[in-house]
Amino acid sequence: MSATSTAPGAGSGAPARRPGVVLAVILVTQLMVILDATVVNIAMPHIQQSLHFTPSSLSWVQNAYALAFGGLLLLGARAGDLLGRRRVFLTGVGVFTLASLLGGLAPNAELLLAARVLQGIGGAIAAPAALTLLMLTYREGPERMKALGYYSLISSGGGSVGLVLGGMLTDWASWRWGLFINVPIGIALILTARQVLTETEPETGRFDVAGAVTSTLGITALVYGFIRVAEAGWTSTEVLVSFAAGVVLLVSFVLIERRVSHPIMPLRLFRSPTRVASYLTMLLIVGTMFGMFFFLTQYLQGVLGLKPFLAGLAFLPLTGLLFAQSRVVPRLITRIDGAKLMLAGSVLVTLGTIWLTQLDARSTYLHDVVGPLLLFGAGAGMIFIPLVGRAISGVAPEDSGAASGMLNVVQQVGGALGLGILVTLFGTASRNSTSTIPREVLVDGVHAAFIGALVYAAVSLAMIVFTVQPWKWFRGAPEPVETPAVVDSHV
Repeated sequence: MSATSTAPGAGSGAPARRPGVVLAVILVTQLMVILDATVVNIAMPHIQQSLHFTPSSLSWVQNAYALAFGGLLLLGARAGDLLGRRRVFLTGVGVFTLASLLGGLAPNAELLLAARVLQGIGGAIAAPAALTLLMLTYREGPERMKALGYYSLISSGGGSVGLVLGGMLTDWASWRWGLFINVPIGIALILTARQVLTETEPETGRFDVAGAVTSTLGITALVYGFIRVAEAGWTSTEVLVSFAAGVVLLVSFVLIERRVSHPIMPLRLFRSPTRVASYLTMLLIVGTMFGMFFFLTQYLQGVLGLKPFLAGLAFLPLTGLLFAQSRVVPRLITRIDGAKLMLAGSVLVTLGTIWLTQLDARSTYLHDVVGPLLLFGAGAGMIFIPLVGRAISGVAPEDSGAASGMLNVVQQVGGALGLGILVTLFGTASRNSTSTIPREVLVDGVHAAFIGALVYAAVSLAMIVFTVQPWKWFRGAPEPVETPAVVDSHV
């Protein structure tokens, strides 16, 4: 899930020609970016067989995209401010389209991962510019709210479309078509956007390239270290160097952000304990969700024997509820305290994760998988919107874009880092399995990964309890006022 807010300067330079076509271009772009976060999930077993990924390295197909997208998202937003949103948008879509073609043609694992990184870079460039162009096209009022409603609808439903579409294309053609499909769409977007978008006036300022590079490489080094632990062990020189490099780069990032005039991440955002807790909770929840998607996909195909198309459809109970909750929760928040919704949702996610830890080689979809998916869908949908409200509540107007942008970054980085740690548990359990039957070895690995996801869920529940302090409800203490937010569901 991603949070979005009105971009600074949204009152000028509006590309007003044919606003309906502009909206269509933006919505299709958002759908394309969202699809590629999930469309490869269902294809993972086929990608592994085709390009000879190891079980641990397979997670990089997801993480390469997430890290590049999340790590460069704030820099991409800044590029739109300084260079003009139309130019940046066209560049981002062009890079994304080219990367999709290269990924579909990739003859080996290394080139596929390079293409996924390039896709993430393209998405990080295009997505912030697309949302800003929407805000510029539609002024304050009912028309803007209607357009943002469509945007949120695409964002919340895109994940389920990606899972189903990925299953269809993998089953009926090849996993490569999950990437190829972006090429004609991207070309059509570029041709249409050139006709209907007008350029916005560039602002003055500087790029914080050093901050973007050190933060992205630092997180990547940590994720790489955790994934390599699964195969090389904790004492491996490669692992230790990776962890050390990650720490040094992230410390350098903090020092850079303290000194530059235009930081991509203003450190003053972290002065609020409530905001920090909200960011950490988001990181943990998304890590839980990414792990569930990744490992349950392998379980459905490798243990239950579902074809990719059916495995994609199997997630519909979760994605359907996420979509429904994105419509219902904004109305509930006006009647029910958001803190209570967050607490109830976190309990549901934790219960769903506990249920998933019970999966074994004899489990069935209807009896053992549908229930956890329903709990996840209902629970996550109750958490994200009020959590976003808490994260951006009380933010100064000049920091509103950075605060909501940080939520995007936390979600992508949290998903990648969380999945990297779970892959370590999965690989270690698989390697130490006493069974020689591949199906049972997979069950052992998935079980360990879900135990790790349960730790994430339990800690996030504890964070929410600490933040909302439910014991105060019985004393009638007032709850913090939450700033309304547009939520872009991005799981």
